[in-house]
Amino acid sequence: MREIVLDTETTGLDPDRGDRIVEIGAVELLNHLPTGRHFHVYINPDRDMPAEALAVHGLTSEFLRDKPRFHEICSDFNAFIGTDARIIIHNASFDMRFLNAELRRCGQPLLPQPRALDTLAMAREKFPGAPVTLDALCRRFGVDNSGRTLHGALLDSELLAEVYLELIGGRQPDLVLVAPTRGPVGGAATDLRPRAPRPVPLPPRLTAAEAQAHAALVARLGANAVWLRYAAAGG
Repeated sequence: MREIVLDTETTGLDPDRGDRIVEIGAVELLNHLPTGRHFHVYINPDRDMPAEALAVHGLTSEFLRDKPRFHEICSDFNAFIGTDARIIIHNASFDMRFLNAELRRCGQPLLPQPRALDTLAMAREKFPGAPVTLDALCRRFGVDNSGRTLHGALLDSELLAEVYLELIGGRQPDLVLVAPTRGPVGGAATDLRPRAPRPVPLPPRLTAAEAQAHAALVARLGANAVWLRYAAAGG
C-alpha cells in the first residue's frame, strides 16, 4: 500500500481570497515504511508575503521571487502523488482546498476529498480533549521536533509521517514481515522474505548421554504420562 504524507505552506488562510501555496513537502510510505522518496518545492505565489505568514514559515517575497509558479511544477507534483495513493495530511481540509484551488487554475483534475486521511481528526478521536497540534503529538509520541523552529513543509511532512505511524499503532501496525522491495532513491532494494529450508538439516545438539537420561525419565512417568501420548502422536 502506497501512501503520501503531505504538508503545504501558504500565504494565508483562504484560497478564495487570493491566498496561494508557497511550499509543498511530501514523503512516500510503502506498507507503512518510508521509502526515502520525497517531493519538495518552493513556489512563487505572484503576491507579496503578508507579515503574519512570514512570521509562521519565514519565507520572504525576495526568496520566492525566482521560484517556479505552481503550473510549472504541477506535472511533477501529480506524478509524485499518483492517482490512487492515500494522502496523509494534518488538518486535511485546509491543504486540500489550497491544492485543489491551484489545480483548478491549471485546468487539472482535482484531488477527491476521500483520498485524504486527516491525522488531526484521528488524533482528536484518539485523545479527546488533549492538544493535537503536530508539536503536541510529537511530544506525546517522543518524536524529535527540536529542529522545528519555523513551519517547513518537508520537515513537517517527515514529522507527520512518524506521528501517523504512531497513531495507527506504531511502525508496521499490520505486522508486515516482508520489507518493500523498492529501496530509497539511488539505493539497493532489500529482500527480507523467508528463506527456503536447509537442504540438509543441522545435526541435533542433544548428546547421547542426554538422550539416554531423558528416556529414563520418561520411562519413570508411567504408561499414562502425557509426554508418551504426544510422542506417540508425533508431537
